[in-house]
Amino acid sequence: MEHSAPDLFRQLFDQHYPSVRRKLIALLRDEAAAEDIAQEVFLKLYRNPPDQLEAAGAWLHRVLTRQAYDYIDKKNRERALLQKSEQQFMVQPQAFQSNEETILERDEQEQVKQLLEALPERDRKLLMLRYSGYSYAEIAEKLRLKQPQVGTLLKRAGERFKRQAMKPDGIMSNE
Repeated sequence: MEHSAPDLFRQLFDQHYPSVRRKLIALLRDEAAAEDIAQEVFLKLYRNPPDQLEAAGAWLHRVLTRQAYDYIDKKNRERALLQKSEQQFMVQPQAFQSNEETILERDEQEQVKQLLEALPERDRKLLMLRYSGYSYAEIAEKLRLKQPQVGTLLKRAGERFKRQAMKPDGIMSNE
């Protein structure tokens, strides 16, 4: 009596599945992954059986070993990539801003720019120089002011900027 291909496959599956699964669990130490790979191995057997079905056990062993090592290599690459990403994030967290954070930051910068442009020129220059790291003496020299005036003028410019920012329409009124 000759067996049909599905019957022959069922027979090979029933005969070899327990040992294939056991070997994969031993190699991977992950039962769920072992079962998934065992299914892939038998799918390969069904689609491309060996020429000599008597050697199906050895064929299955070669295929399961190759599949297991491919799986282990893939997991190792994923782990290495994750570690590299984490290390880069720890070194440069600002490089991993979300698109939303980037858009919000640009919007905020644009709002600050508009608020500064609405200020009188001297106030704008004072604030820009101070927040660029210039000292009072350097600001006084650049804007041709007396050094004692710089603190008072900066305070007033800062107050105007805050008032401007607090306005609902954000438009500077002439004071």
